[in-house]
Amino acid sequence: MNRRRVGTLYERAAGVYLLKQGYEILEFNYRCRAGEIDIIAKENGYLVFVEVKFRRGTGCGDPLEAVDKYKQRTISRVAMHYCQTHALTGHTSCRFDVVAVWGEEMQVVKNAFEYCGYR
Repeated sequence: MNRRRVGTLYERAAGVYLLKQGYEILEFNYRCRAGEIDIIAKENGYLVFVEVKFRRGTGCGDPLEAVDKYKQRTISRVAMHYCQTHALTGHTSCRFDVVAVWGEEMQVVKNAFEYCGYR
C-alpha cells in the first residue's frame, strides 16, 4: 500500500477516535493552495484543526516531533484560508490539535501549538 493510502486509513481511524472523544468531524483532508489539514472538527466550542501523524512503532521516532515549525506554519495558513472562505469571524475560537498514532495506539494532544501563519 502506498503512503497516501496508509495516511488516509490512519486519518479515518483518528476521526473515529476523535468522535469517541466528543469531537464533531466537519471535514477530512481540507486542501487549498497553502496546503492541507487532515481533519477539521468542533469540540467544546472550538473550531479544531487536527494534524494526524503516524509511526509504525516507538522505534521510528515520536510522531509529535514531525509537526515542526514549518508544518505548523503550513497548517496555520490553511486554517486561516478555511476561516476566510467559510466567513468565520474573529469571534471563532480555534485551536490546533495533533493526533499521534503509534501502530494501534492513539493520543490526542489538544492545543499542540499556537497559530504561526505569517511570520
